[in-house]
Amino acid sequence: MPSTSKNFTAPSVPALNRESLRPDCSNCFALCCTALGFSRTIDFAVDKPAGTPCQNLAPDFSCTIHDSLRPRGFRGCTVFDCFGAGQNVSQNLFGGISWKASPESAKRMFPAFEIVRQLHEMLWYLTEAGTRTFDPDTSHQVDQLRRTIESAMTDARQVLSLNLGDLHARVRSVLMDVSEEVRASYLATGDDHLDIEFTPGADLMGRKLRSRPMCGANLRGAYLIAADLRDCDLSGADLLGADLRDARFEGADLSKALYLTQAQLNAAQGNTSTRLPADLDSPLHWSNNSQEHTRQRTE
Repeated sequence: MPSTSKNFTAPSVPALNRESLRPDCSNCFALCCTALGFSRTIDFAVDKPAGTPCQNLAPDFSCTIHDSLRPRGFRGCTVFDCFGAGQNVSQNLFGGISWKASPESAKRMFPAFEIVRQLHEMLWYLTEAGTRTFDPDTSHQVDQLRRTIESAMTDARQVLSLNLGDLHARVRSVLMDVSEEVRASYLATGDDHLDIEFTPGADLMGRKLRSRPMCGANLRGAYLIAADLRDCDLSGADLLGADLRDARFEGADLSKALYLTQAQLNAAQGNTSTRLPADLDSPLHWSNNSQEHTRQRTE
């Protein structure tokens, strides 16, 4: 389950309203633990069909093994982020009446949660895009899209009838425009300092990239699983959809990386010297591993 901590300062790149896009599990009917399914893998200890409660779900919608999810084989739960969709669906779209209290609502509530999560994720990226662009036209496009998405979440029926494909395409176009603008500010002298392999969707699994120049790199959708990015400066690097599972970021600067999410950080490795955007939290397992990572920095 994602962290519900509210103790964070204003972001280094101020967001318009990301507070509502952070999960508040206390106001959710455990929708991530019921609506979604998962298979037994390295991330989940058991199989769970979609639409069924997790075996670790308590009657009050809390998790009975929340403090030991990783050692109990449920690492996948610790890297999931609903972007605040859970509380929106539970409290706003369904008026605070749970699927337990009204079982017939589950067939609408669960699909609505999956859609609203995607909408909230779009809002997360658009909020950042709006603060990073200097182009008034792009800023106007961002505002229009944000209003369109927010107005689409007024009731469950409207949510379930949305054309998500069209919205995804429009949002993606704007995000790519902002990415080009931001990355250009870090690549004013050209791309010569970046390796050709740093391209969208690149396979960089396990690569040793420690201290390599990464400012303004286009890593959208890249596979960085278990890559060594210690001491790298990723200012202006586009990380939209990049797979950061077990990527090492000890000593790295992610404070001005583009399109970074809490879920990506939760899947990665880092320590207290990793610089983060101020509206994202350092995962608990980073502090638990800080002594080991500090020792490894001397390698």
